[in-house]
Amino acid sequence: MATEHPRRPDRRRTDGPEDRRTDRQAGPRRQARPPRTARPARATGEADGRVVELEVGPVAHGGHCVARLEDGASPGGRGRVVFVRHALPGERVRARLSETGPAASFWRADAVEVLQASPDRVPSAWPEAGPGGVGGGELAHVALPAQRAWKAAVVAEQLRRLAKDERDVVVEAAPGDDERGGLGWRSRIDLVADASGRAGMLGHRSHEVHALTAMPLAAEAIADLGLFDRRWQPGARIEAVAPAGDAPLVLVDGVPNVGGRADTRPNARTVVREHLRLGDREYTYRVAADGFWQVHREAPAVLAGAVLEALGDVDGATVLDLYAGAGLFTLPLADAVGPTGEVVSVEGDERAVRDARRNVHDRRNVELHAGEVARVLSGAVDADSDVVHADAVVLDPPRVGAGRKVVAAIAELRPERVVYVACDPAALARDVSYLAEAGYGLTGLRAFDLFPMTHHVECVAVLQRG
Repeated sequence: MATEHPRRPDRRRTDGPEDRRTDRQAGPRRQARPPRTARPARATGEADGRVVELEVGPVAHGGHCVARLEDGASPGGRGRVVFVRHALPGERVRARLSETGPAASFWRADAVEVLQASPDRVPSAWPEAGPGGVGGGELAHVALPAQRAWKAAVVAEQLRRLAKDERDVVVEAAPGDDERGGLGWRSRIDLVADASGRAGMLGHRSHEVHALTAMPLAAEAIADLGLFDRRWQPGARIEAVAPAGDAPLVLVDGVPNVGGRADTRPNARTVVREHLRLGDREYTYRVAADGFWQVHREAPAVLAGAVLEALGDVDGATVLDLYAGAGLFTLPLADAVGPTGEVVSVEGDERAVRDARRNVHDRRNVELHAGEVARVLSGAVDADSDVVHADAVVLDPPRVGAGRKVVAAIAELRPERVVYVACDPAALARDVSYLAEAGYGLTGLRAFDLFPMTHHVECVAVLQRG
């Protein structure tokens, strides 16, 4: 059986709990305070509404392009920086300013009219996510190959600027996405009912609910549920999950909903089974319906396969699995290290730990630690912890990244190889620079388009001790 090291009371100083992933409209993962990079975070500006003409420049991290507007008061006289959504590099557009102000470090705008179009522009695959619409489809006006080139440019620029690493980046498509036109990939969606009870989503950077008649990124099993045909309690939060190999499940304000009715029975179904096939092996996971699991239907297999390939031969090794969630990587790693090896799994979210406990219970070569990663590695959570050595480390941190403290703790273990799964290229690049300071060089990187129609991209980086 798996060995579990539960969280213990601790009176030592801590910098606070780590953020856990939550799947929301636009993002693949939990929102958290972004790293200190040039990524546009908040303009601290004012609502505007003026329409201006802009020449659109290069892409920027966050789903924007960069433009400059001569306003007569910009620093250095080079023009006010404007981050423009719904545009493409090289275009000339009329854009509505959404956030401005003399004290703002940059302004924001939405392209509302295209005067000179890029050859990569296509009719939007999701018009409701266009200017003034919902979040979660900011690249729906961009051809799929150009979406991947956009993301590759962002990853390469972040690595170059923050990690001093020059490399060409190719963003790989997930199986089946080209055939589906980049649609129908989401196995989980999160909706909210408007004042009339119609299901919809929040506007970009807004608390306003936009009622929808469909969500084209949702998997077919979710589309078939008819969520947009019903009337819900105003303000209700509606979560729909379509797991691989299990029946769909709907939660309304956290309560299972069957046929439009709340299922309040004590034994009502609140978990789903996710099935994963890697080569000739099959894995089954128990996951809370409102817990974290990869959103793209192909993401678990794509990422687990990439991680195993990056690790290479780890038979008999000790592998540390950080931010392990429900155990997506833990189970394949347990098979990879074999009966003479060990997987040390660390997860800080109590809900995910409950799922992981079920998923690894019969694995004798898995040791599960429940607690914040930095504190577990330092021994602050469990004084008896034997996390003192690792031949290799796999980490899949939240969007904010691992950070300097966790990177330092990893380096102290002196693993030969670190495999870093990242959903934010800026956080990845920053942590790659920290690992470089500790003697680890970036030897390989793969990027995957697991969030078509959005700016998000997933990376698997390999770092080797020098």
